[in-house]
Amino acid sequence: MTQRSLDRQIWSLAGPAVLTLASEPLYLLADTAIVGRISTEALGGLAVATAVLLFASGMLIFLTFGTAATVARLLGADEPAEAAEQSVQGLWLGLGLGVVVAIGLAVSADWLLGWFGATPEVLDEASTYLRVSLWGMPAVTVAMAGTGALRGHLDTRTPLAVAVGTNTLNVALTITFVLVLGAGIGGAALGTVIAKVVAAVAYGWIVLRLVRRQSVPLRPDPSRIRSLAVVGRDLFIRTVALRASLTITVALASRKGTVALAAFQVAFQWWASLAYVLDALEAAAQSLVARALGARDAAAARLTAGRIIRWAVGSGVLLGGLTAALAPWIARIFTDDEAVLALLVASLAWVGLSQPINGVAFALDGILVGAGDQGFLAVAMVASTVVMGLGAFTVAPAGVPLWGLWLLLAAFMASRVGLLGLRYRSGRWMHMGSGADADPVG
Repeated sequence: MTQRSLDRQIWSLAGPAVLTLASEPLYLLADTAIVGRISTEALGGLAVATAVLLFASGMLIFLTFGTAATVARLLGADEPAEAAEQSVQGLWLGLGLGVVVAIGLAVSADWLLGWFGATPEVLDEASTYLRVSLWGMPAVTVAMAGTGALRGHLDTRTPLAVAVGTNTLNVALTITFVLVLGAGIGGAALGTVIAKVVAAVAYGWIVLRLVRRQSVPLRPDPSRIRSLAVVGRDLFIRTVALRASLTITVALASRKGTVALAAFQVAFQWWASLAYVLDALEAAAQSLVARALGARDAAAARLTAGRIIRWAVGSGVLLGGLTAALAPWIARIFTDDEAVLALLVASLAWVGLSQPINGVAFALDGILVGAGDQGFLAVAMVASTVVMGLGAFTVAPAGVPLWGLWLLLAAFMASRVGLLGLRYRSGRWMHMGSGADADPVG
């Protein structure tokens, strides 16, 4: 395999995935821009409610990561029928977990929102957005599992088509409900729910059509669902720790006042948008590394991992430089409030500086997910969450400026790079074969 052919293979997956993942935060940015025209309190409410929703859906990202890695390994090991079975059962697991999470959030909504310590006006807006959004949670998790199944089949173009179509629908509905009909923040949430349901139906139909050629049963299989849940267990722990760390930052920002929270919300959404773009390389790493190790090709796995890390560094430098340079113009898109603008421009500069670190962290994460090294990922993320928790005591006082919070977030990501980098250099991350208990190498 030449370097050029490997790069083509990486970007044949990462290229469509960039657009797919970028379309997701673009609708969040559009929601932020539209809700920002309602009021500063509505923007703060969106920040709080979004933090809860992202935490909940983020906990279940193993539906994408675990399904993609499992299916890719099975295809690399020349077991297409079993790969098809796992794809179908991933959809059933996603549906069940989505229903459970929606019910849990509905019961605990008041307590969760109150934990952020925002003003009553902000909490009222957050409660409206959250309670409407919960109706779409099962659709979100089904779409996550469907995305993973397609990635495992090395198909990132179909998710691109679904994401662009449904997110465009989302923006159109949000504009209609909020700006035309005056439905407020609840209208923004309703537009998202409708779009997510359309996406889930599309993914279900596409995956079932894909696996039909293997003549696998479509009914739920408890044993296979349990196996997927076991694969996702460590990824679940890893993701809960990650989302807890990011949620801590929102809680800290909310305690610095409504203006600081509004500025943080916009800048954090930009940070998340860039993370989605860099995640395209993580997605490529998961599928390509998993398929190489499933085929017991350690050399291809090492070569692929090395190239993805290099691309991640370069992409982080480019995206970060553009963000820092364009910060004053980016800020004007989201708000006209001069107090918010001043904090937002400074926050965006910090976002730009942190991107090279983020790129490497995401690349290493994808490599280890594809390698089936989920146990180490869980331990490493918990350790990084401890870093975040200890640092929170330093930046929590009201007198600490908002840039202290961005410095803490950068330190959190740097700790991830350090821990995952040590694991990568050790070579103990490589497990050969089609299963999570495959033979270790190195």
